[in-house]
Amino acid sequence: MNPSLKSTSTRPVPVDMISPTRWIERGWEDLRANPLPGLLHGLLLTIFGWFLLWLAHDRFWLLAGAFSGFLIVAPVLATGLYHISRERMAGRKAGLGDVLNLWRSFDGRLVRFGFLLGLAGTGWVMTSAGLITLWSPVPILKPVDFVRHIVLVKEVGLFEAWLVLGSLLAAPVFASSVVAIPMLIDKSVPVSMAVTASWRAVADYPAPLVWWAVLIAMLVGLGMVTGLLGLIPVIPVIAHASWHAYRDLTAPKSSAPVPAH
Repeated sequence: MNPSLKSTSTRPVPVDMISPTRWIERGWEDLRANPLPGLLHGLLLTIFGWFLLWLAHDRFWLLAGAFSGFLIVAPVLATGLYHISRERMAGRKAGLGDVLNLWRSFDGRLVRFGFLLGLAGTGWVMTSAGLITLWSPVPILKPVDFVRHIVLVKEVGLFEAWLVLGSLLAAPVFASSVVAIPMLIDKSVPVSMAVTASWRAVADYPAPLVWWAVLIAMLVGLGMVTGLLGLIPVIPVIAHASWHAYRDLTAPKSSAPVPAH
């Protein structure tokens, strides 16, 4: 058997503070074993990011919220990569055709979940734009304006409020989707059950999942500061890693083995 097709199916290990880095390592292995679908996903989402930059290049008050909202919806757009990781764990290699078939199935559960995430993203875009335009003492047209008049001001106020509101929105969205989206690919369960399982995972492993969210934010930020080019590999790595996170987070605790030392 081709080494790249060799089954990587192993029983999930207990979730701890090291788990998020282990998920990233597994995601990188999945990308290396089957790079084309992942890099194509990353490229398409990066092109969309460039489109947002072009669309709102002189309206940074809109761009800041648009990028944040885009990241809220992005996990649904990467569902094909969860399928690829699942197939690799079973010793099979899925290609672009399998990803297209998944999208053509037009799974109503994913459509509904994506619609809800889209509403959340739209709500944040409007909230962010309103907050910046109404509270900023000067027009915010470019990134340098945002940094100079929002981020670097001595007074505590607008930037902190923007971060708090963004976090208040992002936290429940993350808690609702961290397990739910991969589960909808893996099992025939209703959206409500998948979301409940996701919140249960957050309740069971709060510290590792806070670190996982921070790690995702750091990787996405790294991709953005490279002119979005870094998102081409970052997006598939995070997507593949999210599949492995789901596997570990939903494993029965009693059956999870203790890692060998």
